[in-house]
Amino acid sequence: MGTAQQTSRQHLISKVLLKEFTMPEPKGGSRQLLPFDLHNPGRVHKRMPTSRCGWVENFVAVDSPSVEALWGDVERRVPAALAAVRAGHPFADPLHVEVLRDLVVLHYVRSLHYRDVHTNSIDRARMRLIAKVIRQYPEQLRLEALREMGLYLSGPAALGAFAERLIERSTIMRDRESGKLFRTSVEDTFHKMRDLASTRRLEVVTPATGQFLIGDNPALTLCVKEGRTIYGMAFGDAQTLILPIGPKCLLSLGPENVTLTVPQTFVDRLNAVQVRAAYRYVYLHPESGLEPFVERAAQGRPAGNRTT
Repeated sequence: MGTAQQTSRQHLISKVLLKEFTMPEPKGGSRQLLPFDLHNPGRVHKRMPTSRCGWVENFVAVDSPSVEALWGDVERRVPAALAAVRAGHPFADPLHVEVLRDLVVLHYVRSLHYRDVHTNSIDRARMRLIAKVIRQYPEQLRLEALREMGLYLSGPAALGAFAERLIERSTIMRDRESGKLFRTSVEDTFHKMRDLASTRRLEVVTPATGQFLIGDNPALTLCVKEGRTIYGMAFGDAQTLILPIGPKCLLSLGPENVTLTVPQTFVDRLNAVQVRAAYRYVYLHPESGLEPFVERAAQGRPAGNRTT
């Protein structure tokens, strides 16, 4: 039996979700949506098919078939659950609730935000380990450096450089370099997050007026404090985890299964969060009329600002 090939172009936003933001082109053309490039907000934004949106090269750089199979187990069940949402009975089948909750978790883990969290965590752990080795085992480091290189290292800078060299040879750091460590982290975190999210219920949020958009970092942890919407905190510190699933629907993890209708002001606030949290693109229904809103919101994207 042959082995599955590595997939280089990997969607971060499920195509089944992107499809919800599309409309057919005139004269029987393909369904398309409108990508808005936040790096170039003043440019003319052209409609595109879902195949050209919401993906990055080599998000998982090694053994992607393993993680793609994990995503596929969820995504294959999504169309029926979305149909139930559109029909107005999202909670009738517990399996639909489960898959929609899993879909939120999937997009939280399969994200550039999670990749940054993973990378920063490994970097911090590596620096802590270097400091610990220098502090607790200086003589062993000197002896090993003398054995390997014939040099006696005296100062902390030289010891630190040699300790870093030793650590970089470790299995875990080699796995980091190859991408294996990230792949296993993605899979493990998805399973852990799914278990945590299983204790939450599902809120199906619809706008009284207006439409939702979806960013390229769409599943976001949120807290609302003193009228401010703060995003990007750890899941355990968040009031909810949200995911837009169409222009007229957004999912939120909460204390009970409920359908909510929110006013335009709240829709605008959630859309602004999507714009500010996005890495480069947000995606709109072609007839949403949200381009001026996104252009204004894009001006409020200073580095490190996680409030609206």
